Amino acid sequence: MTYHVPVLLNECIDGLEINPDGVYVDVTYGGGGHSAKILEKLGSGQLIAFDQDPDVRKNLPKSDSLIFINENFRYIKNFLKLYKVIPVDGILADLGISSWQIDQAERGFSTRFDGPLDMRMDKKNDLTAERVLNEYDQEKLTEVFRLYGELKSARRIASEIVFQRKNVPLTTTGELKNVLQKFAARGKENKFFAQVFQALRIEVNNELESLKELLENSLEVLKPGGRLVVISYHSLEDRLVKNFMRSGNFLGEVEKDFFGNVLSPVKPVGKLIVPDEEEQERNPRSRSAKLRIAEKIN
Repeated sequence: MTYHVPVLLNECIDGLEINPDGVYVDVTYGGGGHSAKILEKLGSGQLIAFDQDPDVRKNLPKSDSLIFINENFRYIKNFLKLYKVIPVDGILADLGISSWQIDQAERGFSTRFDGPLDMRMDKKNDLTAERVLNEYDQEKLTEVFRLYGELKSARRIASEIVFQRKNVPLTTTGELKNVLQKFAARGKENKFFAQVFQALRIEVNNELESLKELLENSLEVLKPGGRLVVISYHSLEDRLVKNFMRSGNFLGEVEKDFFGNVLSPVKPVGKLIVPDEEEQERNPRSRSAKLRIAEKIN
């Protein structure tokens, strides 16, 4: 499990309430930690695992209970129809990047290593962070950093990038950090660059739209009483998940009938779960994790 240490492993499995004969979907296979635990609990049941990164194939176990699909989870409904496994009993999504992906400098995800400005989860994708930085106009760059990085200095950051690329295009993460170093508050450099890289990664991989499609499709593929278990790592993801599980929509607008009963196809189960101090110490990358669980009503 050096590829990825599964976050909130037991809490996720408990949240799924696994039926040994049921069908479950892990839409972010990654290092396979969560999937391995699900497989342990299955009898005649089945696990469908999605991951758009072809590198995860090296972590696939030999199991007749496992079907692996090398695609983005936004296509969950299409592929579950193809394999004739609808409805399913539970869906798990761990939205974080795997430790292995971060530690591979050539993927461009890490702020610690110098590498190409790639940041693609799916290597077949044409859009890279390099293209975003060198081809987007200033207004579009500002929007990316403001919306996806929640950076107050988004406009100045975009302006600096446009100025710098007139002479030499940005091609590496190290070059990007050098250009933006002056915008990082002293003592908060790590947080600043994490926000910059987050913004680019979300744009490159269209992450928030993919998450919305997953959540909406989950209601079409889950059976009544089926569980939706989602771990998010930043406020943009968590807000979408929280609102959806509360109201069935992304604005969090709760509809009620004449008698005051909530009209939603899904309901939250339990409270927000975060890693305890022991897990955070053992796995520092779990510190920002937030686990939410919901159940399909009808």
